[in-house]
Amino acid sequence: MAYVVAVQDQYSVVGRWSGSFDEASLQRWAEQLRARLTAPHVSLGVLFLTPSLFAQAEAVLEIVRLHARVPLLVGCSSTSLIFDAREAEDTDGLVLGLFALPGAELKAVHFDQRDVEAAADPDCWPRQTGVSAAQNHGWLAFLDPFHLDAEGWLRSWNTAYAPRPVLGGLASGNAQDPVTQVYLNGEVHEEGGVAVAVGGDVELQGVVSQGCTPIGQTWTITKAERNLIYEIGNRPAYEVLVETFQNLPPAEQEKTRGNVFVGLVANEYRDDFQRGDFLIRGLLDFDPRSNVLAVGAWPRPGQTLQFQRRDAAAATEDFNALLARTRHQLAGRKIYGGCLCTCNGRGSHLFDAPNHDADLIQNRLGPFGLAGFFCNGEIGPIGAQNYLHGYTASLALFVDRQRPAA
Repeated sequence: MAYVVAVQDQYSVVGRWSGSFDEASLQRWAEQLRARLTAPHVSLGVLFLTPSLFAQAEAVLEIVRLHARVPLLVGCSSTSLIFDAREAEDTDGLVLGLFALPGAELKAVHFDQRDVEAAADPDCWPRQTGVSAAQNHGWLAFLDPFHLDAEGWLRSWNTAYAPRPVLGGLASGNAQDPVTQVYLNGEVHEEGGVAVAVGGDVELQGVVSQGCTPIGQTWTITKAERNLIYEIGNRPAYEVLVETFQNLPPAEQEKTRGNVFVGLVANEYRDDFQRGDFLIRGLLDFDPRSNVLAVGAWPRPGQTLQFQRRDAAAATEDFNALLARTRHQLAGRKIYGGCLCTCNGRGSHLFDAPNHDADLIQNRLGPFGLAGFFCNGEIGPIGAQNYLHGYTASLALFVDRQRPAA
C-alpha cells in the first residue's frame, strides 16, 4: 500500500510508501509524488527507509531518482518515519520529501571514519568537500552511529565551519542488529555519513528543542574539574541543587524528582539567557558528603549554569516556545520545507498523544512539506557551536535568505 499526504505547496511535497518492495507500484508512486510538486525542478530529495527494505535500498534509490526526477538525493535508515504532521512509529516503508529551493547551491559529500581521523587541521574538510565556510549557510547531515566517531567528526567539522549550523541525526535500525544505512544519490553506505551544504539564496534555520524547562535561577560555576562540579556561586554544588529543588512549589517538586538535568550556557557573551542558550547534559551522580555533582560534560569555572527539568510537559513547553520564537524571527520569509530529526525516546514513548513533534511544527510554522525520522542521536547548534544531543528534536528549515524590507 502507498499513499501521499495532502500537505504540499509550490516548493515541497512529502509522501510515505507503506509496505513491501514492489518495483512497478513504487515507480508509479514516485511519479505521482513528483507530479504534485508544481515547481518546474526538484532541488533536493530527502529519503528515510526502514530496515525491512535494506535489501532493496539500491533499487529504491534508483527508482526514486529516475521517476521523481531528483538530481540530489540524501537520507538514511530509521525504524520510525515522519511525514508532514504524522509520525509513523515502528512501521515499515519509506518517506520521501521533494524540495524545490530557488537559487540554492547544494553540494553533498560522503565521509567515513578514516576521513575523521585524518582531519588534523581546519582546512582538511574544506579541501575534501570542496566547500569553504564562506560558500555555505549550513549543513544537513545523517550519520552511521556504529562505525563513525560522531563526536570527533563534529569537533573537527566545527573547527572548519562553525558558526554555520549543522542539523541532522544518527541513523537507526533493528535493535538486535547494529547495522544502519546512509544514502547519497544511488549509493548505499553502511558506515560513515553524508552531509549536504546549503548555500546560495537558501539557508538552513534550526530549531533545537532539548526537551527541558529551566528551574530556579542561573548560577556561575566557581570550581570544576573534568566532569565534576565542586562549587556553584562559591557554595557547595550539591547544596545549591538541594536548595533549588526545595524552593520549587510542591507540585513542581513532584514533577522534577528524578528528572533533573544541567543546562550549561554555550555563549557567555549575552546580557541574558533564554531557551536555546543552554546545552543540556545529564546529572550523572551527586555525593551529599562531598557536595560534588557529576555531569555528562566538562563544565568550566566561570560558566553559567541553570538546572533543568525534563519530562513530557517540559518538552512540550520548550518546543512550543522555540517554535513561537522562530515564527517571529522568520516573519515575512518563505519556508520552503523542513526536515525533522527527533529522538527515539520521544514520540509515543514520551508523550501521551501521537504525532507530537510533527503536529506542533505544522501548527506553529506550516503548512509545508516535512520529512523526517527517529534518531539514535540528534545534531544541532547551541550558540555558535554544533553538538550531539539526546532526547532532542532537531528541525532544519529551508528558508529564503531574502530579508523582508524594513
